[in-house]
Amino acid sequence: MAHYNTVLSLIKQVQLHSVPVDACTINIGINCYCHLNRVDFGFSLLGSVFKLGYEPTVVTFTTLIKGLFAQDKFSEAKNLLVKLVTEKQIEPNAVTYGTVINGLCKSGNTKIAIELLRSMETLNFEVERMVYCYSMIIDSLCKDRMISGAKNLLVEMTKKGISPDVVTYTSLIHGLCNFGQWKEVSELLREMVDRNVSPDVQMFSIVVDALCKEGMVREAEDVLDVMIQRGEVPNVVTYNALMDGYCLRSQMEEAHKVFDSMVNRGVQPTIISYTILINGYFKKRKIVEAMHLFKEVSHKGLNHDTIIYNNMLHGLLENGKFTLAEELFNEMLAEGRSPDVVTYNIMLDCICKNRQFAEAFSFFRSMQKSELYISIVCYNILIDAACKDGKLEIAKELVNELFSNGLQPNERTYNAIINGLCQEGSLDEAKELLTRMEDNGCFPSDITYNIIVRGFLKRNQMYEAMVLLEKMLESGFSAANSTIEMLVKVLPTREQDPTLLNMIRKLAPKDM
Repeated sequence: MAHYNTVLSLIKQVQLHSVPVDACTINIGINCYCHLNRVDFGFSLLGSVFKLGYEPTVVTFTTLIKGLFAQDKFSEAKNLLVKLVTEKQIEPNAVTYGTVINGLCKSGNTKIAIELLRSMETLNFEVERMVYCYSMIIDSLCKDRMISGAKNLLVEMTKKGISPDVVTYTSLIHGLCNFGQWKEVSELLREMVDRNVSPDVQMFSIVVDALCKEGMVREAEDVLDVMIQRGEVPNVVTYNALMDGYCLRSQMEEAHKVFDSMVNRGVQPTIISYTILINGYFKKRKIVEAMHLFKEVSHKGLNHDTIIYNNMLHGLLENGKFTLAEELFNEMLAEGRSPDVVTYNIMLDCICKNRQFAEAFSFFRSMQKSELYISIVCYNILIDAACKDGKLEIAKELVNELFSNGLQPNERTYNAIINGLCQEGSLDEAKELLTRMEDNGCFPSDITYNIIVRGFLKRNQMYEAMVLLEKMLESGFSAANSTIEMLVKVLPTREQDPTLLNMIRKLAPKDM
């Protein structure tokens, strides 16, 4: 951003020395203001164009339209184009239309973008520009999950003699991959070859990533082989996708082989590469290997960022290594890394799970004193810990505080309080909170119902438990195994209770 300010400063100095500036210089100034998200100043400079007797060009207005879209002023950008066309101030060119279509697509106004495309088609713009606009809309349709519309648009453009390029195909293939439509992906790849459009490294990486996310790692390896055979060099994104695929399947030996292969081919691993492997090792509970990789990062000339620290802290916490997590957090601070809200939430959860509620509460208050945004996630961690530690009054105070800070309790908040009330035997209050939860527009889940039903069963309040179970079934939820087990344990003492027997039959899995 600094160089834009420098350019604007130079323009002002030129004007102060009474050196005349031309329209081109003013356009540069407008462009700088737009990049600095000050399109209002850009329009002020537009006034200078008129004052100096110059005529604004299509470049001037295209720059301003782009600036309006950058500041999410979609209506103003569209209206400016309409005004230019209707008042015939200038003749918008293909770049102008492309800028508007790009802005409309990015703002989710794909339908309006298509309408604008139809207007463009009557103006006989060069084919290259039309390909660009079609590609943007196809990409936007795919992101809107409107795959059929994207496919139809591809067919339409080819019928009109507008040949799709690698960007067009990449957008549609990405969309098809997201929906697991592998047959159509294969057909499109063949179509590309027939049209002499060569898949590039980005397209291959997208396919590899999508296959890996579907657990089809062997197929992803085959795509990598084809990629290399075609002379495309896999980049770090390709290798990271393949590594992540093996990590998701807990095949850490294979994942590390990919890592080594990447290094042997001269592709430098990034901090993301290390983070992927570290997460994989933590999921396999291989803490030593994860710690070793973390230390290797700095030896390879890479800097630990907040994301890798967060992943390390989360992995240590999930594996019960609370002391190591606290030590790493202190190391992070000592290295001058700035923890974000995710870091603090992980650490708060770590302290709570280590049954150190007083320390957790103090840590939470220190978070509030910082400039960090305290979200509902953070409150939920502490409310849940307070309830489990038998400090229900503190939990209730935190809920009240949550409201005063403009936050709304969610399902997890209610579940924690209901569980706490059930644990201390305040079942009427728990039931009342369940009703209030629904009144507040936060609907209970199967977890909520199972918590409160088990609370009533523990206190042998069978009638209330049966009423709640019926309501749970009516809502389309099923009982957890632990809830069914509690009902079965009650059975010997109430063998003649037809309501209980009937409920157990309803809840029991069909194969029992």
